[in-house]
Amino acid sequence: MAISIRELYKSFGDLHVLRGVDLDVPKGKNVVVLGRSGTGKSVLIKIISGLLTADRGIVKVLGTEVSRLNEKQWRELRLKIGFSFQNSALYDSMTVRENLEFPLVRNVKNLSRAEINKSVEEVLDSVGLLRTINQMPSELSGGQRKRIGIARTLIMNPEIMLYDEPTAGLDPTTCIEINELINEVKERYHTSSILITHDLTCAKMTGDKLAMLLDGKFVRQGTFDEVFASDEEQIRSFYNYNFTENKV
Repeated sequence: MAISIRELYKSFGDLHVLRGVDLDVPKGKNVVVLGRSGTGKSVLIKIISGLLTADRGIVKVLGTEVSRLNEKQWRELRLKIGFSFQNSALYDSMTVRENLEFPLVRNVKNLSRAEINKSVEEVLDSVGLLRTINQMPSELSGGQRKRIGIARTLIMNPEIMLYDEPTAGLDPTTCIEINELINEVKERYHTSSILITHDLTCAKMTGDKLAMLLDGKFVRQGTFDEVFASDEEQIRSFYNYNFTENKV
């Protein structure tokens, strides 16, 4: 397993966000975590990436139990984890090239200018945006910024990708393009991924496995059809509100 989680709990004061979560992410698969806003989806991936600490439970990433890691070990593990932020998190004062160079130069020492250029150009080409290499983020569309954010993550060749609301704020056509890119990333870079979303079109297009998070626990896990083959009111209402058959 790329990621294995058992009995994970996380609270913020009296707010109990995660209440005994279990989840497995097989290697080379996309696992979609579904749930309404505020149900703890983003908290889950922040714990996996070390941005938050669990109250209790076991989280194993690439076979390593993260609670036992010291700071140096965490830095090494994070290089294997790509985090695609909801807002793309690009530096507005840097060109696309400089945004992509930043994590590479910071984490990989003694690279020549030719090696840096090759890495930047290859990863930009993989997301279909080599032509934007000298543009500023303010000159890009929302979908282009999302792609550049993914490219900046991929430049470190991560084994795991964590996508936080990858289609949020995008028009339907661009959403489909991002979903297709996520699938291309899995095939080309052999990544194992968790996608946090409430977009069921995204879930259906990208998810090898889905997990529905309700009231701090996963209540259904399986394929898209398996998860939504339920008469449970909360699951049906989530489906009916977010999804219609003619979207895909």
